[in-house]
Amino acid sequence: MNPLAAPRSFRWQDGERVILFGRGRLAEVETLVAPGYVLLTTPRAAASASRVVDRAAGVHHVPPGRVDELAGELRPQVQGELLVALGGGRVIDTAKALAACDPPRRVAAIPTTLSGAEMTPIHRHAAGVSATTPRVRPAIVLNDPELSASQSPAEMAQSAGNALGHAVEGPLTPLTNPLATLAAIEASRLLSQGFASPEPDAYARDQLALGALLAGYVIGSTGYGLHHVMSQTLVRFAGIGHGAANAIMLPHTLKALEERSPGGFLAGLQEALGISPVALAERLRDLGQVSTLGDAGVTEEQLDRCAAEAAQRAELQMTPPAASQAELRQLYQAAYG
Repeated sequence: MNPLAAPRSFRWQDGERVILFGRGRLAEVETLVAPGYVLLTTPRAAASASRVVDRAAGVHHVPPGRVDELAGELRPQVQGELLVALGGGRVIDTAKALAACDPPRRVAAIPTTLSGAEMTPIHRHAAGVSATTPRVRPAIVLNDPELSASQSPAEMAQSAGNALGHAVEGPLTPLTNPLATLAAIEASRLLSQGFASPEPDAYARDQLALGALLAGYVIGSTGYGLHHVMSQTLVRFAGIGHGAANAIMLPHTLKALEERSPGGFLAGLQEALGISPVALAERLRDLGQVSTLGDAGVTEEQLDRCAAEAAQRAELQMTPPAASQAELRQLYQAAYG
């Protein structure tokens, strides 16, 4: 019997950070975090967790935008040693950026999407901050599926596509390790089962929440390469949503990853899942209801810009051999429709 067949509540002490997972764990925020913290959130997230809002000394809503710019704008306004991030990846990454630029600060992350940002030290720096500044990962993670898997089915499918990208790309970087590979397989299984139906019930949402958390652990351990470079570049230079960018690109970038590691991790993952990773990515993309970059509003001119920008990213070296600008443009074109 698979010990993780049914998502269960747990407390995980991982080095300097503590990770709590399970339905109802939001109630423990009062024992984990003393009142008087600074809260970064969004209106949707704040409405779902009033007890977190009420105990904050200050509340800052994080609007749509680029994390480096958002953190730079918020930096003069945000005071305090503990930053609580209640929201999706943009909110959590902004909190990490703010903590990195003015240490010593800690971040407590309460995710409201499947971004996995709560599990990683991956984030852009605030505008004006040196790229050599040490990055920050949250010291406290409180993942309650009632919040982290609270999106609509279509939005959650896009977010699950992002999480699947974490799980399939991490084990293919030069920093991979046995624990990350095992976590990636289990994360992929949970994400697949969580969307066995287009309308996930509470149990399926628990599976999705745990799958995303484990996938975040994977990429936090291994770093990322081709897929995330391409998706992040679309968000930054074509203006589409992070979940949509990942969900649309993943079926195409997976084919490029398979070509680079024939018979490797992805072949083993297909055997474990009983479905090809590409087919699973296509299912999540289609459930997300935006199947092509053209449908997402991207223009062909923007594809040229994104290919040029992505080709400059050093992280491409994490998926050897690094993709050329021509290959990046071809992959964008394939996803354009």
